[in-house]
Amino acid sequence: MRFLNELHEGDRISGIYLCKQKQPAVTKNGKPYENIILQDKTGMMDGKIWDPNSLGIDDFDALDYIEVMGDVTSFAGAMQLNIKRVRKAGEGEYNPADYLPVSENSTDDMYTQLVAMIGTVKNTYLNTLLKKLFIEDKEFLKSFEEHSAAKTVHHGFIGGLMEHTLSVARLCDYMASAYPVIKRDLLITAALLHDVGKTRELSSFPLNDYTDEGQLLGHIIIGAQMIHDLIKEIPDFPLDLENQLVHCILAHHGELEYGSPKKPAMVEAVALNLADNTDARMETLTEIFAADKSKKEWLGFNRIFESNLRKTGEW
Repeated sequence: MRFLNELHEGDRISGIYLCKQKQPAVTKNGKPYENIILQDKTGMMDGKIWDPNSLGIDDFDALDYIEVMGDVTSFAGAMQLNIKRVRKAGEGEYNPADYLPVSENSTDDMYTQLVAMIGTVKNTYLNTLLKKLFIEDKEFLKSFEEHSAAKTVHHGFIGGLMEHTLSVARLCDYMASAYPVIKRDLLITAALLHDVGKTRELSSFPLNDYTDEGQLLGHIIIGAQMIHDLIKEIPDFPLDLENQLVHCILAHHGELEYGSPKKPAMVEAVALNLADNTDARMETLTEIFAADKSKKEWLGFNRIFESNLRKTGEW
C-alpha cells in the first residue's frame, strides 16, 4: 500500500485505508455527497464521494477498512482524495498496525524519562501524588501511554499524550532553573498532570474521538476532579497546596475563550500555560511541514496560525 504521506497531487491511487469518519453533506446546488476522512499510521486525508449512489460505491461505515480508488487533488492548501470506487475490505486484507498513528518515540523510553522526572520532585505530598497515578495505577498508566494528546491539530497519535506531557515538563524544568521565583516542585507536578483528563475526554484508538464526558466537561475539569479525588487518598495533604496545583490545571489554557475556567494567577500557572502552548504550536508546525511533500517554500494560509506559512529555505 502507499501511505497517505507519500501521496502527491495528481496521483491516482487504489488501496485500503481506515475510514475514520463518514458524513453526508449537500453541495450548494443541493446535490448529496459524502465527506470521508481516511487514516493510516502516517496521518489523515480528506476524501469526497461526489456520487454516493453510483455504481462502484459500496456500503460501508465509519471505522471500517475500505478499499478506495480515486484521484489526489489539492483544495485550500491540503491534499484531498476524489473517490471514484469504494468497497469494504475483509479481514485478512489489511494489517491494523498500518493504520494507527504511533509516536516515533519508544513508550518504554518515554516512561523511563517520566519516572525520572517524578524522582526530581522533592515535596513529599506532590511526589506521592505523582507516584500513585503514574506508577501504582496500572490501569491509568496503560490508558495514558496509549492515548493521543488531541483529536487533531497536534500529537494526535498513540503515545502522543505521553510525548506532549514530557515535552511540557522539560520546558517547565528549564523555566524553573532560569527563573528562581518559580516553585519547581509545583510546576513540574502541574506539568506532568495538566492533561491527565484527556484519558477520559478522548476515546482510545482507532476512534480517538470525544466521549460524552469529554463533550460535557472537557479535559481540564475532568483532570481537576481526578487530582482532587486522588489527593483525598493522601493523608494530611495541605489544602493550600492542593488549591495551587488545581489552579495550575484549571488555568493551563491561559484564556477563558480557550477553555480555561480560570486565567493564570500564579507564576507557575503562567509558566505552565506558556510551556503547553509552546509545545502544542511547535508540534503542530512540525506535523504541517512533515505532511507537505511539495517543493514549494510557501504553503499557503493556515487558519490555526492565521498566517501564510513558509518552510525555512536551504542555505
